[in-house]
Amino acid sequence: MRTIPHWINGATVEGTGDRSLPVFDPATGLQQATVIAATAAEVDDAVKAAAAVQPEWRAASLSRRAEVVFRFRELIDAHRKEIARLLSSEHGKTVADALGEVARGLENVEFAAGAPALLKGGFTEQASTGVDVYSIRQPLGVVAGITPFNFPAMVPLWMCCTALVAGNTFVLKPSEKDPSVSLLLADLWRQAGLPAGAFNVIQGDRTAVDALLSHPQVEAVSFVGSTAVARHIYETGTKAGKRVQALGGAKNHMVVLPDADIAAAADAAVSAGFGSAGERCMAVSVVVAVGSVADPLVAAIAERIREIKVGPASDPNAEMGPLISREHRDRVASYLDTQHGEVIVDGRAAAVSQEPGFFLGASLVDKVPTDSPVYTDEIFGPVLSVVRVDSYEEALELVNTNPYGNGTAIFTRDGGAARRFQYEVVCGMVGINVPIPVPVAYYSFGGWKASLFGDLHMYGPEGLAFYTRTKVVTSRWPDPALSTVDLGFPKVR
Repeated sequence: MRTIPHWINGATVEGTGDRSLPVFDPATGLQQATVIAATAAEVDDAVKAAAAVQPEWRAASLSRRAEVVFRFRELIDAHRKEIARLLSSEHGKTVADALGEVARGLENVEFAAGAPALLKGGFTEQASTGVDVYSIRQPLGVVAGITPFNFPAMVPLWMCCTALVAGNTFVLKPSEKDPSVSLLLADLWRQAGLPAGAFNVIQGDRTAVDALLSHPQVEAVSFVGSTAVARHIYETGTKAGKRVQALGGAKNHMVVLPDADIAAAADAAVSAGFGSAGERCMAVSVVVAVGSVADPLVAAIAERIREIKVGPASDPNAEMGPLISREHRDRVASYLDTQHGEVIVDGRAAAVSQEPGFFLGASLVDKVPTDSPVYTDEIFGPVLSVVRVDSYEEALELVNTNPYGNGTAIFTRDGGAARRFQYEVVCGMVGINVPIPVPVAYYSFGGWKASLFGDLHMYGPEGLAFYTRTKVVTSRWPDPALSTVDLGFPKVR
């Protein structure tokens, strides 16, 4: 059985802990590798390696740091198929979906390569007579990233590129469910010329996470995952005096008004609801059908669902793969046992769901009450709910009173209604006739309410703000011909 190692100080390191964690092939249901969960001592080794090299990396010129990031970008591009195949083998998503993940990750690498233009401070000349005031942005030191199973390539790239180009060093704790991509990224950083120790990978579970959160040399922690864990990360990390951004769960609503293009809305609901088997924090999980649009919209969605080809990543025709684990597949399927709502399409009946892998077909549940677990829980799988309302105002209230505020969308031909929605909705990311409004890399990603713990969103300009701190300098260089100091204060006579 293959054992997946750590990456510390520029090389692979075999785990020495006494706890092993299985890594499955979701398409076959068989274990394909083992992860040895990191001990607190191994986490300490990784952090110390990062701390030791951080002064050297910080001292490197901005052009040098950007050069390394650009070389890393070229290596990612050259190996994108290898990365996609590797993450498909452990996550289960189709190769086409995996290639899309790599492409979105590349956007963040490219943004980081140009980040020196955004790391500039400000300068005020002659703030007082002979006195200048200016601000500079400096790195934090050692920072850590704790990333989820659903995007094992993209989310680490959200974090590490911005952190590194700003002059920090990085320790990554990837999901133990699909950890191999992290090692490939580490080796590509090595090939790009990043100093040994500047990027480290610690495999494991909560023990490794808690060791990072309590380590005195870790200055900041970035996290993406469930709301319960995000809250733990935020509370524990901030209590230890660290800067923390923790992105949590979601229940993304797609509002469809009566004037919407039904075919376009149905296409969007299916692609956004079932891409990557619904294992996305930005997946549409609730369609809010307003008024007369409900019946034709549900019929159009059901028709499209029945055409989805479910299968393993090895099948080039597959459009949706398995879920990450047997336990998760069974939990998602359990929501179809509920009597709350009308099951229009039952994914348990799909032929592929009888295969040994962790498959579940796409499902559609109509007329879901808002007090049903199908509506209230973050299912994180291929179950799409439809909630029917009578008006725009009811739809808006539904979105705004939901405890999550990650992403939302509205489908309409009415520009006034769309503008009103973007103004009134309480949510971090909004799509107008766009079902998954994930921002491009030069904006920032993040939700509101229980979808985010912390003040700053991830990647882009807010990512740079998170990984740096501002220092303000007040400077006076007196004229050598003068010996007096006058800062404008009243003189005592």
